[in-house]
Amino acid sequence: MTLAQAYKKQFGQVSYPFEVFDSNGNQTYHETSYGYWSKREYDVNGNETYFENNDGYWSKIEYDVNGNETYYETSNGYWCKRKYDANGNRVYYEESNGYWARREYDSKGNETFNEDSNGLWARREYDAKGNQTYYENSNGLIKGQKRDK
Repeated sequence: MTLAQAYKKQFGQVSYPFEVFDSNGNQTYHETSYGYWSKREYDVNGNETYFENNDGYWSKIEYDVNGNETYYETSNGYWCKRKYDANGNRVYYEESNGYWARREYDSKGNETFNEDSNGLWARREYDAKGNQTYYENSNGLIKGQKRDK
């Protein structure tokens, strides 16, 4: 018996879509008149941490203390992981299919290097104002002039 059916049994009527919200206004349950239902759970910050529906599909999400998504997994076996630096910049990403990517940043938060599992990479340099002055990638593209360090 679905939640809406139980509600109808106890109170005699129900209107669709049948929805339930938590005290923070997050939708925790949704049901249509066709019997489709889904439910969600949230952490104390209002981030969705779990989803499930009547088809058996589910997903779960984990976050770091800054609210950045660090892990995502689904019932079909897919997952991905993310790591962040102290400034909230994503520095690493990995998926269940073997794909990965990593990034580096300067002290101002400008991306200076990135590479991935496909062998692609790019380097960037910036002036004191944060303007990109040099770009080079694994495909041979070069823009700007490299500074002597």
